[in-house]
Amino acid sequence: MSTERTNDEKEALFLDQKLRPGRWDEYVGQEHIKENLHILLSAAAERRHPPEHLLFYGPPGLGKTTLAHLIAKEMGAQMKSTSGPAIEKVGDLASILTNLSPGDVLFIDEIHRLNKMVEEVLYPAMESGVLDIIIGKGPSARTIQLELPPFTLIAATTRIALLSSPLRSRFSGGVFRLEFYTEEEIACIVRRSAEILGVALTEGAEQEIAQRSRFTPRTANYFLKRARDFAQVRKRPLDEIAVKEALRLLEIDEIGLGSPDRKLLEVLIEKFEGGPAGLGTLSAATSEETATIEEVYEPYLIQLGLLERTPRGRTATKKAYEHLGFPYSKGGQEKLLVG
Repeated sequence: MSTERTNDEKEALFLDQKLRPGRWDEYVGQEHIKENLHILLSAAAERRHPPEHLLFYGPPGLGKTTLAHLIAKEMGAQMKSTSGPAIEKVGDLASILTNLSPGDVLFIDEIHRLNKMVEEVLYPAMESGVLDIIIGKGPSARTIQLELPPFTLIAATTRIALLSSPLRSRFSGGVFRLEFYTEEEIACIVRRSAEILGVALTEGAEQEIAQRSRFTPRTANYFLKRARDFAQVRKRPLDEIAVKEALRLLEIDEIGLGSPDRKLLEVLIEKFEGGPAGLGTLSAATSEETATIEEVYEPYLIQLGLLERTPRGRTATKKAYEHLGFPYSKGGQEKLLVG
């Protein structure tokens, strides 16, 4: 009895990993990247040499980590994962690199948050396969050089602009941007995830999740799991109505806006006549950090055409007024012209 409960707990704990594609043919979307990676990996395999270092960037939840896992699996290599903030000192990086085996894949998530001293040590490791370590201080300091086994570094970042040019240029295998998914691709992902979860999902429910998922697989899977929970507790089929009610409880509207998204637009319209309003001003008015507004809310609002960035600040569009049910005002646009 207790063993069965433990297995259930483990399955729930690793559910996100279970939904992650395990083969290339299960990975939906990002076709241009997959084609480039196929050529890179095939050529490296023919030369019997580890692939060159790769960098993936783009908004969270689009599949950067999944791509790293698939590459390691395709290579038949072991993958060791860490993140930029976890590598605090040069010694941390040295410990990771010296414990790699030939052909291993090292995955560093959020690499833009690497300490600059650590970054300097990473350069020769990526370029020449050596690790330069300084022993001692002052006049008696000396440098020793350790040879590293051949390895492939795969890095991911949500903020490539914060990555230094010297580090970015050392990803000789390629720097790839992951794009947002289409609704059709999201629907395909939701269908596969529902099969893995063992839930019967109607076509209407599938489309309802897809159109609210912010073009992001991770969000789509999250909505699917919450809709499944709702249908299970309410003892009802997982159909379009169940999905709508489950997402209503999460305060997700018909185009995927959450409560914080709507609050940002409402503040912009009600307090600043639609804008323009500066990022710092919006941050103070909404009690949200500027980085949260810029990285979490704005990309989707801009993608939907509800928000615009101007030289003088953020402006709500006519579409935003209509979606929230406000009468459209040209106040913000007039302020722009006067300014």
